[in-house]
Amino acid sequence: MIDIRSDTVTAPTEAMRRAMAAAEVGDDVYGDDPTVNHLEALGAEMLGKEAAIFVPSGTFGNQLALFTWCKRGTEVILGEECHIIQHEAGAASVIAGVQTRTVSAPDGVIRASALGERLRKEELHAPASSLICLENAHSLGRAVPLAAMEEVRAAADAWGLPVHLDGARIFNAAAALGTEPGVIARLADSVMFCLSKGLCAPVGSLLAGPREFVREARLKRKIMGGGMRQAGILAAAGIIALLEMSRRVTEDHRRAKELACFLAAIPGIIINPGTVDINMVFFDFPSARDPATAVRIRDRFSREGIRINLPENGQFRFVTHYWIGDSELERIRQVSGEVFAL
Repeated sequence: MIDIRSDTVTAPTEAMRRAMAAAEVGDDVYGDDPTVNHLEALGAEMLGKEAAIFVPSGTFGNQLALFTWCKRGTEVILGEECHIIQHEAGAASVIAGVQTRTVSAPDGVIRASALGERLRKEELHAPASSLICLENAHSLGRAVPLAAMEEVRAAADAWGLPVHLDGARIFNAAAALGTEPGVIARLADSVMFCLSKGLCAPVGSLLAGPREFVREARLKRKIMGGGMRQAGILAAAGIIALLEMSRRVTEDHRRAKELACFLAAIPGIIINPGTVDINMVFFDFPSARDPATAVRIRDRFSREGIRINLPENGQFRFVTHYWIGDSELERIRQVSGEVFAL
């Protein structure tokens, strides 16, 4: 099956499987796993941070950041369509005990003017803002311009607040913006980035930041149940993800742009190929707002050997990744032309 539901579906490469089988391991809770230690040091260096900690998932890393930065009962400011709000099951209220307050963020971009309307100091009727969260690349598929992040950084500094970056796809963002991931990461105090989204590692993310922050996060990770013992078996794949797979994401971007241009020529599909920044192709097909039609489209793709997600309000998302080569892309185009023309 060709799977374009997400770049989280990527199976590990053969090189990763060999590295995992041969990984030197120890008990990571004691700090004794040399492969995990290597991965954490490598990730911190690549992002320009003092230290990093290996965690099971991106959601875990984001929630660990909130849990570490924020006093209970305070307020976290973030974009209304960001992953922490839309796809992390309300975890901030359960784990960190914080209130989330959203900011209008068209195309995933938070502006300092909108931010200024949300930030507040503690008083009798209001919680204090304790953290600002950004996302780049945004889960809407856009690479957020550095100038917009710099605006938020300046506002955060003026208020004396830390900034956390959900950088799940930071290597995609860096490639799309023509820069290095460390340039993006320097605009945040902490950054989470995934090894299993588009980089083929089977499990895991890293949370990086100041050394004292990571020390505190290690305690909070234990509280959250994230001490993974002989995790070097997983970290071995993460090392390859950072050293090798992060360098090839532009290939996924190219194929996504090619797919977007093809879809734009199909009558009934609404898409602007110029808005495709990374490996995600979002497009509207108004007929699919009817649930029965949406299911028929998904099932037709499935019968043709392609897995897709159901649309949300008529909007589909196709995601390219390592296992979508040129031949798979041609098959996706062929089936799309047949299905959406009906």
